[in-house]
Amino acid sequence: MISFTLQAIVSIFAIMNPIGNIPIFLAMTESNSTKERRHIAFKAIATAFAILTAFLVVGPFLFKAFGITVDALRIAGGIIIFGIGYKLVSAKSTHSQALHEDEHKEGLEKEDISVTPLGTPLIAGPGTIATVMSLTSAHSDKISHSVSVFIAFTLILLVTFVIFYYSSWINDKLNKTELTIITRLMGLILTVMAVEMIVSGLSEVFSL
Repeated sequence: MISFTLQAIVSIFAIMNPIGNIPIFLAMTESNSTKERRHIAFKAIATAFAILTAFLVVGPFLFKAFGITVDALRIAGGIIIFGIGYKLVSAKSTHSQALHEDEHKEGLEKEDISVTPLGTPLIAGPGTIATVMSLTSAHSDKISHSVSVFIAFTLILLVTFVIFYYSSWINDKLNKTELTIITRLMGLILTVMAVEMIVSGLSEVFSL
């Protein structure tokens, strides 16, 4: 169980990529004071926590109601995560996790950007949700593994809050090259994880 929790932590950290999101967060809050910026970070993390928890608890029931199988979720989630990971490895922006141009402009004009676009889709985006759901559904003992996933994304959200809290200082210490290296490393982890999810799902489908 400890090894699975560690796997979940690494996977969610890679897909959420809080360090790579520092420039976006700073750009969206450039007109705010340090105190306001930290308050926005707290609300954004709280929003992301509520969204991920909701999908963790209610998601399986929704999938059951719509007849979505675990294997289909693994394959679909793997494809989404692979696409995001590939773009990160190529050092390209990912539309599933980063902000669209219109979302960025809207965020700059809005007074409260903590819920959207920061809380979602920047932090709790489709890739993060797919990762959480895939990790939970990948094992028969769903309760214990759901607890592990809950611990994992809660921990990563806390880390994300700390990173956003000190985002100005971190941005001054890391140059563009270092941020690119970190982003590509996260992308590599995601692509490997995605391939494993797809292969696992396909093997179960074709074994029926």
